[in-house]
Amino acid sequence: RRPVIEVIEDETSPKALREKLELVGAARDFAVTDLLLPDNDSYRSYADLERDYVVWNVFAAPEFSLQPKTWCYPVAGCVAYRGYFSEASARKLRSELQEDGFDVAVGGVSAYSTLGRFPDPVLNTMMRWSDIDLVSTMFHELAHQKLYIKGDSGFNESFATAVADIGVDRWLHHTGELDRLQVYRDRKLLRRSMVALVRETREDLAALYRQDLPAADMRREKAALLDGLSKRAQQLVTDEGGSVRNWLAAPLNNARLVSTNLYEGRVDAFRVMYEACETSLDCFYARALAVSEMDASARNRALDALTD
Repeated sequence: RRPVIEVIEDETSPKALREKLELVGAARDFAVTDLLLPDNDSYRSYADLERDYVVWNVFAAPEFSLQPKTWCYPVAGCVAYRGYFSEASARKLRSELQEDGFDVAVGGVSAYSTLGRFPDPVLNTMMRWSDIDLVSTMFHELAHQKLYIKGDSGFNESFATAVADIGVDRWLHHTGELDRLQVYRDRKLLRRSMVALVRETREDLAALYRQDLPAADMRREKAALLDGLSKRAQQLVTDEGGSVRNWLAAPLNNARLVSTNLYEGRVDAFRVMYEACETSLDCFYARALAVSEMDASARNRALDALTD
């Protein structure tokens, strides 16, 4: 890794890279001064891994259940995915889990957080994104350093996603890029509509899995629900002009729905919490912290109450 400022000042660095890192530097400072996110050495350095992804995550769920398989770690606690630095290792685990009857999904990941225990660098894997996606991801990962609960992936990822949304909105107001802000909001609205489709399908699948049906009938009904979700999502994308990809394209399975729910399942609750605080981040973080200190069942009830 090299300090970001050093890479920017190095005339041999590609111009596009220097411009991206200048954006990173400005947004990193904004994360501290405006978003009240940790002021440390994370995202103050740059590293080129010479590959497309930094890790590959494996998600798994039983064939007829939406309850994710979890793995437990000393620092992060129990989470609903397993990460590998080697794509081959991730795909090997996928094969083993499929042999055991699990639905499995494997995805490349461009960034992750060490929760402030190490100074996370900006990676080359993040440089191919749009400016907004780059800034959003940095805010997301810094949010994990602000608040993280062992064993509750849904809370952690939804909180970080909400902070990223809030951060991008405030960042684009700060830079005066209101045209880009509208594009961002339109894209987020489309994503929320697609997440609503996922939520409806999850409810239908949960009802199906509670039935006492032969496995063959269960598989047929499951396939019909998942295929319907893909088609409805594609219609939403088409109606919006097809400017974004359909990340719910077939083939879908329980594991892919699990991964979606982790990152988006509680975002609305945190959005309501932020609005109730009249956009005060001090208030928002304090309320999120208070909810995080509840036991799991009380925490879920509190978040449910916000969206109700």
